[in-house]
Amino acid sequence: MAASSSSRVSSPGWLMLAAHCALLLAMAGAASAGSALSSTFYDASCPSAYDVVRRVIQNARVTDPRIPASLIRLHFHDCFTEKTVPANNNSARGFPVVDDIKSALEHACPGTVSCADILALAAEISVEISGGPSWRVLLGRRDGTTTNVQSAKNLPSPFDSLDKLQKKFRNVNLDDTDLVALQGAHTFGKVQCQFTRENCTAGQPQGSLEDLDRVTPNVFDNKYYGNLVDGLAQLPSDQVMLSDPAAPATTAPIVRRFAINQKDFFGKFVVSMIKMGNISPLTGMAGQIRKNCRRVNSKGY
Repeated sequence: MAASSSSRVSSPGWLMLAAHCALLLAMAGAASAGSALSSTFYDASCPSAYDVVRRVIQNARVTDPRIPASLIRLHFHDCFTEKTVPANNNSARGFPVVDDIKSALEHACPGTVSCADILALAAEISVEISGGPSWRVLLGRRDGTTTNVQSAKNLPSPFDSLDKLQKKFRNVNLDDTDLVALQGAHTFGKVQCQFTRENCTAGQPQGSLEDLDRVTPNVFDNKYYGNLVDGLAQLPSDQVMLSDPAAPATTAPIVRRFAINQKDFFGKFVVSMIKMGNISPLTGMAGQIRKNCRRVNSKGY
C-alpha cells in the first residue's frame, strides 16, 4: 500500500503506540510533559519519515520474515537500554533494524525523528504489511534520558495469572478488552520453548523457537483467538484468558467474540493501542531526540 508519508501516517488503524518506555515509565508512575501528539507532526520537518521506515522494514523482511513481529515486541517493551531485564533478556530482537531505520532517518532528516516515534511507526507498518489493520499514528514523542530497569520488571510475563495480568493493565488504565486485544499481538512471531505451556517437552533444547500461532504464524489475523478456544495457546498467560475461574465473567466472552469476528478484533485492537500510545509520552521540550537509539546523547549533541 504505497503512499506519501503525510497521507499514510494519517491513515486509520492499529497500534497507536507508546512513547520511549511509555508503558514502562507509566508503570513506574512517571508523569507526561509537553504538548499533544499529532499525526501531522513531521509533515514539514521530515515528510519522508513514514516511507523511510517502511522501506527499511520491507528490506529486512525479505531475509527475516519474523521482523514485523519482533518490531511490535520492541514497541511493547520499548526499552533499548534494559535488554537484560527478565522481559527482554535473550528474547527481544530487531534492534539492528531499528538502528538501520534511525541511520536512514538521520541521513534524511538529521536530529528530527525520535526513537520512540520510530517504534510507533514501525509497529503500525509491521501490522499492516502482515495483513492487519492500518491506523493514524500520532507522533511527536521524545526519547528518555534515563532508564528504568525496575519498571521493566513490571511488564506482563508469559507466566502471569489472569488476576496479575488484569492488575498490570489496570495500573495503566487499560481494561479487560484492552488486555484481550493487546494479547492478540501474539497472533504472529515466535517464542522460546521454555516460555510455552509445553516447556520444551517435545525434546527441544531450551531456546528452541516455536510459532506463537501454528495456523498462520507470519500473518496478523484472529487465528490466535481460535487457538485459545481450542485450548492450544502457546503461552500460559494467553490460555488463562479462557481457563481461569474468573475468565467466564471477564475475558472469555471477548476471546470468543474475537475468534469469530476478525473485524471486531481489528477495531478493538486499534482502540486499545491508541489508548496505550497515550500513556505518559515525553513531548515538547522534555527528553531528547536520540542520535543513536541504544544510548542517551552525549553532552553537546
